[in-house]
Amino acid sequence: MTVDIFLKYLGVFAVGGILCTIAQILLDKTKLTSARILVLYVVSGVVLTAVGIYDYVVKIGSFGATIPLLGFGYSLCKGVFKAVDEFGFRGIFTGGLADVASGIVTAILLALIASLISKPKSKKQ
Repeated sequence: MTVDIFLKYLGVFAVGGILCTIAQILLDKTKLTSARILVLYVVSGVVLTAVGIYDYVVKIGSFGATIPLLGFGYSLCKGVFKAVDEFGFRGIFTGGLADVASGIVTAILLALIASLISKPKSKKQ
């Protein structure tokens, strides 16, 4: 039992670590900005999910694959697939956001709480 748990944690750590390492290499070795890498990761998650590759990564990496930005693209794509099956063509427009809405709302609320707690200062140029 403990070996299975250890292997699961190892898979999560390895997949999450590899994804973060790739992003760091892109930051260090290319002229890509962090914003472009974020977009690249989300789009890559959608594309890899659409062709069926990212499901295998999620099987191995579990939360190490679904929490980073590739996982956000994965969730968007899975939501669209599910909504298209349920609602047809209209699901293309509603499915992605319906599946990730709770994460988006959580991020907005946490940002609001952080802004209320901290003392923002304007940058002087």
